[in-house]
Amino acid sequence: MSAFGEWTTTEGLPAFEYRAGSRPWDPIIDPPSTQHRVHVGNRRITLVTDSDGLAGVWDEHLDCRWLAEHTGIGRFGALSTDTAATKLFGPTFFRVAVADEEASVERTVLCPEGEIPWVLIKVDVVNRGDVVLRRSVTEEWVVRPRLVDLEFGPPRDVTPSDGPVVALEELGGDRVETTSGLLTVGGLVELPPGERTTVWFRFGLLDGQADPAELYDTSLAALRERLPAAAPAEIQWHAALLTGGACVDGVLGGHTLNQGSAYAFRHGFNGAARDPLQHALPLVHLEPDLALSVLRNTCAWGSPDGDLPYALDGRKQPWTQLFRPSDQNLWALWLAAEYAAATGDLAAFSRPVPYHPCHGADPVPLAENLRRQFRFFADEVGVGEHGHVRILNADWNDLAVTESKVDRELMIERGESVLNSAMAAWVLPVYADLAAQLGDHATATEARQRAADLRSRVAEEWNGQWFRRAHAPGAGPIGDHDLWLEVQPWAILCGAATPAQARALLSTIDDKCRTGSPLGARHRWPAGPSGQVWFSVNMTLVWAASRYDLDLAWDEWRRMTLHAHTAAYPGTWMGTLSGPDCYLAPESDRPGETWALPDLGVAMQAYPVANLHSHSAPLLAYLRLHGVDPGA
Repeated sequence: MSAFGEWTTTEGLPAFEYRAGSRPWDPIIDPPSTQHRVHVGNRRITLVTDSDGLAGVWDEHLDCRWLAEHTGIGRFGALSTDTAATKLFGPTFFRVAVADEEASVERTVLCPEGEIPWVLIKVDVVNRGDVVLRRSVTEEWVVRPRLVDLEFGPPRDVTPSDGPVVALEELGGDRVETTSGLLTVGGLVELPPGERTTVWFRFGLLDGQADPAELYDTSLAALRERLPAAAPAEIQWHAALLTGGACVDGVLGGHTLNQGSAYAFRHGFNGAARDPLQHALPLVHLEPDLALSVLRNTCAWGSPDGDLPYALDGRKQPWTQLFRPSDQNLWALWLAAEYAAATGDLAAFSRPVPYHPCHGADPVPLAENLRRQFRFFADEVGVGEHGHVRILNADWNDLAVTESKVDRELMIERGESVLNSAMAAWVLPVYADLAAQLGDHATATEARQRAADLRSRVAEEWNGQWFRRAHAPGAGPIGDHDLWLEVQPWAILCGAATPAQARALLSTIDDKCRTGSPLGARHRWPAGPSGQVWFSVNMTLVWAASRYDLDLAWDEWRRMTLHAHTAAYPGTWMGTLSGPDCYLAPESDRPGETWALPDLGVAMQAYPVANLHSHSAPLLAYLRLHGVDPGA
């Protein structure tokens, strides 16, 4: 049982009834807080609701921007929704209820389905007395536009000079608008004894007309229809919160799927490029149109030579100053191949995709964009002296070069990633199948040959217990004496591990990395107090284990669920309805919480919810456990 409340069902959908009072927590790099946030959304905006009954609206259409923060109050006479003791967090809505002897008021704030840039507010009033009830009903929202752009340190109050006009409207009544400041609308309600009425409002970047009751009903019906109804409630919840992170991109086209959490909402960037790509992977099988849109959008981040920047900053400009990882093209090739295998939609690859406007380059068909990415990976990333993929200044692990304990510049120039060799040995054959279907047989042949070469190189990295992690020039292999988990599942998946090695390796991982860790395998062994549990790594572990030890695979999947976190750490909000990209292991001084680098002014702990890895990884692992695989 969570210390914060319990799961329930409303509107035929999973929801969480929050009943906790003030429970302070420490963001590490920001002042202590009592706000426990939940992010929901549609394909345009994010509604950020929290435990004190207030809300914010985030819009990433043109840049990383708050339209409003910690606001939104409904009033009915002296009743005020920010005093509600109970809050209900739904998959695309937020509901509170207040009452006195004469009246009860239930207020629901909903993100309507689609690319609608505003929230719909439904206020239901019931006269509980025996005389006619006459009271004013009002909505109050404060428009507080704030651009978040590469903030590493104390938050900055950056008000955009081109702030949009934000409006609040009582549907069928008054409308007020501003670029910054308080908005209030409402009117008088007269209600006979025992009767009820509904008053409708909407807030945001108002467009078009709306029939509120119809939109409310059709939005909830569409949500019930698109969520995987036969799956457990937590799977439905993950699907709703994952898709609710999407935003139609007004600069590059398509939809972005920012991983969110501290990266977007606290630090102000969309990255790494691999992240929206991997978040879209389960959507191939749930909402393939959105998966394709995310693929197109992320491919448009790049340059005509096939390079993908590490991230986009808060103004949607390529950000390449910090990391230049060597794995990002692989995620694009993987998502494209999975989409084609699942849908058979080859026509999508003939449609043009732009490059980032900063390059001034003409659009090319999606197939050509992907071919150039393959060429960049093959020719520019390339391989090192041991035949493994070059690491550049990072691979999946942004700190791999630092943790190698080798001279940084030398490692960047000549270091090699066994992890990326193993991943490429799996990705390139599935991309080759797509290239062949598109008639590019030369690329298909080369991709298969490179995969075979890399697979044999990875096979040579078996040290009798596990696969080594990397090669450092002049220092020999990394990972001979410590187990780096991230490479191990890929070594199994790509076929570098023999069946006997795979079974022995899974047994070693179970013994060394999983023992005593309620949230899943630690990513390093020996771990010590710095041990961490990463969603994206353990997703591949579940997938790899499903081929040789299904019981272990299911147990690892259960450990990455919200249920497992609540059972282990019932008083920690992160992990109750959403989470970060990784958790600290039991040996940490903050088990079940997440990482912080206060000396650098960076901390997932500062915004430890709404990271899409905590929703996409359980979904993709669940699909793999049921045999949903590009090669199946």
